[in-house]
Amino acid sequence: MMPALFLGHGSPMNAIQENSITRAFKKLGAELPKPRAILAISAHWMTNGTWVTSMPHPKTIHDFYGFPQALFEIQYPARGSTQLAKDLQQLITDPQVRADDHSWGLDHGTWSVLKHLYPYADIPVVQLSLDMTQPPQFHFELGQKLQDLRNQGILILGSGNIVHNLHKIKWDDDTKPYDWAVEFDDWVKEKSISRDFESLITNATDTKAGQLSIPTPDHYYPLLYVLGASLSKDTLNFDIEGFQNASISMRSLRFG
Repeated sequence: MMPALFLGHGSPMNAIQENSITRAFKKLGAELPKPRAILAISAHWMTNGTWVTSMPHPKTIHDFYGFPQALFEIQYPARGSTQLAKDLQQLITDPQVRADDHSWGLDHGTWSVLKHLYPYADIPVVQLSLDMTQPPQFHFELGQKLQDLRNQGILILGSGNIVHNLHKIKWDDDTKPYDWAVEFDDWVKEKSISRDFESLITNATDTKAGQLSIPTPDHYYPLLYVLGASLSKDTLNFDIEGFQNASISMRSLRFG
């Protein structure tokens, strides 16, 4: 059985920088089993309805601006998997998963971490979109429907950030994180260990710390898919912990 993995991807610059986070990504990639394919749920593909990439050769999307040219030159030429896209459509009938064969590809939420985990881009990658018209419970329950893919050699990868507040960002990478960011990050860790997923679904923004940590839900929702895809028998590892820019948590969770 393949793991269900959530990674904090942070700044796109992590794709080309050498730092403690990217070294941890590389170490994790060396420890993970090699999957048959990867199903990625990125914070950066937000849609109306649920979509899956179904093109045989997904393009590398540089969905950011204001960064060095070297970042825009990166390509992650992993193949897609039309078969996995079809399997996913058959596995999930409610909601209907629609196939995208041309408009999307692999956005930086996906390739900026896979570049370190699997640098040879030799594993097929399919992305599943975030239906932003739906509430948190929807995303968790959709994650539950992905559980069986793990038995088929598919790595479930959620990519976002547990704490992601760009309005409060400090540009010094090593600056001390905000107290509210640490509080919420610790709360998510505690609830994940106790498998109190209901709190993570329904109570995440009940506190001021939660509201500051999740000003918009896009970077939090990928975590819910990974929680849903986990099993009660899974071991839980926090392979990466820490913060970047004071208001971005880089915590990862690995089930299984």
